[in-house]
Amino acid sequence: MNIYFDNAATTPLDPEVFEEMKPLMLDVFGNPSSTHAHGREARTKIEHARRKVADLLNTTPSEIFFTSGGTEADNTAITCCVDAYGLKHIITSKIEHKAVLETAMKMEELGLAKVSFVDLDHQGHINMDHLQSLLKNNSRSLVSIMHANNEIGTLNDINAIGELASEYDAIFHSDTVQTMGHFAHDTQNLKCHFLVGAGHKFHGPKGVGFLRVCKSKRIGRFIHGGGQERNHRGGTENLYGIVGMAKALEIAYREMEQHEKHIRGLKDRMIAGLTERIPGVSFNGDVRDGHSLYTVLNVSFPPSDDNDMLLFNLDINGVSASGGSACNSGASTGSHVLTGINAASDRQGIRFSFSKYNTADEVDFVLEKLVEILEPVMA
Repeated sequence: MNIYFDNAATTPLDPEVFEEMKPLMLDVFGNPSSTHAHGREARTKIEHARRKVADLLNTTPSEIFFTSGGTEADNTAITCCVDAYGLKHIITSKIEHKAVLETAMKMEELGLAKVSFVDLDHQGHINMDHLQSLLKNNSRSLVSIMHANNEIGTLNDINAIGELASEYDAIFHSDTVQTMGHFAHDTQNLKCHFLVGAGHKFHGPKGVGFLRVCKSKRIGRFIHGGGQERNHRGGTENLYGIVGMAKALEIAYREMEQHEKHIRGLKDRMIAGLTERIPGVSFNGDVRDGHSLYTVLNVSFPPSDDNDMLLFNLDINGVSASGGSACNSGASTGSHVLTGINAASDRQGIRFSFSKYNTADEVDFVLEKLVEILEPVMA
């Protein structure tokens, strides 16, 4: 049995999305910037996709800009916002995705903005009192706080963060890559100026994403070149990727309630099975309903000399999981997220992340394999 429990890294393409993309790969090949019939056909497909994404997020098409993925969207929001508004202060957290962390630190390295890190509790929730203090005691700020952490799944209340940021005339960007397609985002009732999506996180294609820019905010170009994306991003658009992503988001919203119920059931089953069968197991982040991304479970097993081999042993038993953020795969420095919440350094974190295609039988199989692998430690 081959089991894929690394859906926070990427998800399998939905067959319905593939069917939507297929004709565009072969028949609709015109450059969307061309004015002839072939180009106009491609442009029409892109604008229909933009309208679809905008409708799902309860916004207007003029606020949706297509990108190559979440990393580019995060980079664009931070760098262009600092430039457009002359911001000298960025507030973020030490457990953000590297697309945010490294971009913010680059701004500081270049002398463009000072970076402050908001305090976190041991589960990864931000300290709202400290955030208010940072907003109050510094110049106008860019707040960049993710909705859900990609490694431990802890959710932040971005409604509350947005309300607080607005009190101090701060600009608020949230990396919503992990929650897009899994939670409904009503942008008209959310005080967040920049939201981010990546198609491959909700069963769409890789290499395509979007940035939602609130109509009250205007930023310049991140990628220079032609006048694509209303002069905001140079480069010929990824036509079939954009259309596929829009279709994937449509399916995600259409089936969100049933998928959440199913996936949450798998996560709860995994938690119960691990707790019952593996003494000393613990969970990183907040696993409570309503406080956690229901697709992600980060587990620490009892300390052992074989901990470093756990992912390898799962892999040879047909189970794909992650040792943290997929963007850190192969890194020797460990998880900056687990370090950021002061997790025990002798307990490796294994991230299991679930999708609509996983089953209860797969959870039970993984539990059996974990018991087999860890039996010498538990003896």
